[in-house]
Amino acid sequence: MRGSIYRWIFSALMVMVVMTSPAHAQNIRIGLSGPFSGGSSPMGESMRNGIRLAVQEINAIGGINGRTIELIERDDQANNELGAKIATELTRMKVAATIGIVNTGVGLASIDVYQQARIPLMIAVSTGPVLTRRYVPPASTVNFIFRVSPTLDLEARMLAADLKKRGISKVALLADDTPYGDSGTNAFADAARQAAVELVTTQRFKIGETDMTRQLKSARAAGAQAVVGWGIGPELAQVARGMMNMAWRVPFMGSWTLSMRSFIDAAGNAGEGALLPQTFIQDAGSAAKNSFLLAYRRHFNTDLIPSPMSAAQGYDGMHLLALALRQAKTLDGDAIRKALEHLDSRYQGVVTSYEKPFSPQDHEAISANMMVIARVNAGRVDYAYREDQQRSALLKVKSK
Repeated sequence: MRGSIYRWIFSALMVMVVMTSPAHAQNIRIGLSGPFSGGSSPMGESMRNGIRLAVQEINAIGGINGRTIELIERDDQANNELGAKIATELTRMKVAATIGIVNTGVGLASIDVYQQARIPLMIAVSTGPVLTRRYVPPASTVNFIFRVSPTLDLEARMLAADLKKRGISKVALLADDTPYGDSGTNAFADAARQAAVELVTTQRFKIGETDMTRQLKSARAAGAQAVVGWGIGPELAQVARGMMNMAWRVPFMGSWTLSMRSFIDAAGNAGEGALLPQTFIQDAGSAAKNSFLLAYRRHFNTDLIPSPMSAAQGYDGMHLLALALRQAKTLDGDAIRKALEHLDSRYQGVVTSYEKPFSPQDHEAISANMMVIARVNAGRVDYAYREDQQRSALLKVKSK
């Protein structure tokens, strides 16, 4: 009799544990970390809108295996220390996964937390190569860090190739003094060397700097035939305006962040013609792209996306994460990781077509063939080359 009572009590306790465990919660909690205030907020807000839009679509069709997704949103303010604290908070909340990360410094401060907690992180915007490579086997037996944005070494190679294509042999690099600028400086120096383009000077600037005259005078004195900027919108706008004020009419190129409204609006006429690599151009294209833009306009009541590329990558990244959750049939982080590495379903996203975008050795979803060189034209980002525009509706899959 006593044994039966003990067994009944044990069974009741086990039911209570199961019912209160994350796997049996009503919602699936997904962390969302990004800069929703400050200078990087155009990227963060656009990314968040894309992710929110994807979650709305997923929940509207019944969620994941009958359970709705709940976003746990945190503003990291592009602050590395705060980003690390948010990562710790989200892992302690037992989120199934986290999506976000815009700034490389925040990513560097966060990835160890997710890796040690064995919770997948889907990087939607940050381009720093080390983020997904630190834990690539054999450095670690498994890697929980994934990405749907291009790496900045891909960007650097595209810019160097375009410089060579244009017959430009001497270039100056102006980069901010953040970890993002550090990574960009190293990547572009390597890419320029491989393309036989001489990097005649590298100048650095601080976040918030409003006068780039000193750096630009050094670049012009060094004989630069073009300027490459590596930073975010507000400071890159000051580079473009400084070039116009000096009447220095050489090509201005830069990282994908030249697509930010904070560059285009602040630079004005000085930003016209700036060249940059992009995964996503906000124009009529594939059916998936058109559907996304229509849904964005309807949901947020605007055609103006502060950072279209961030929004598109956030949207695609959330849908890929949902496919992995559906395939894993559990909220166990290792099962979700394995599902991402071996996705059974192809997903036609707005950036590209994702067919087995990840593998155990490769957690980068974007390859060079998915990107184009774009141009700032009449206050918007457009294709720099007609052939890229003509190919824009074609299905692009990852190049191996």
